[in-house]
Amino acid sequence: MTLSLIVSMSLFSLAASLSPGPVNLVGIGSGARYGAFIGLRFVTGATVGFIVLFVSVGLSLQYMVAFLPMITPVLQWGGVIFLLHLSYQLFRDNGEINIKDATNVPSFMTGAYMQWLNPKAWLASLAGIVSYIPEADGQSLVIFSSVYFVICWLSLSVWVMAGVILGRFIEETNTMKRLNKVLAILLAGSCVFIIV
Repeated sequence: MTLSLIVSMSLFSLAASLSPGPVNLVGIGSGARYGAFIGLRFVTGATVGFIVLFVSVGLSLQYMVAFLPMITPVLQWGGVIFLLHLSYQLFRDNGEINIKDATNVPSFMTGAYMQWLNPKAWLASLAGIVSYIPEADGQSLVIFSSVYFVICWLSLSVWVMAGVILGRFIEETNTMKRLNKVLAILLAGSCVFIIV
């Protein structure tokens, strides 16, 4: 594998991971409300979930392509239901910043599940594998997934840290409630792009 191919894979990974999406919105919201530790735990789960998905796609591409017409609607509607549930939870949140009493804190597993129900993650996996390693041999898959892991985690962490910085300016419960409502509406709105 050439250095230019690894650089190209890195740029693809950066564009796919840093661009806004459901995981990024939950990352910024959890950073603003709960701080860096909880936000980074969530994005670590999202990164691990994505890499497991990515490797699974790479190892079973020929089978997935055959069944993709059946898989796509199931993923789309499963993802929409999950995202609308998260949006509802965020929208009705009371805005109080109290980590000890929080019951809906985004967890490692929430991040991992989100990626498996996120059509953007499936499309990024398929596009990356087909574009860069269509044969998906073991060595190429390990290199690409390793590059993707680092870039995905760093990119999602940027969103969390932006939320942490934003959270420092939000001290009032009402302001946090408004931020939660805006993020909930954006998260629900992202469902439109999934089903269109």
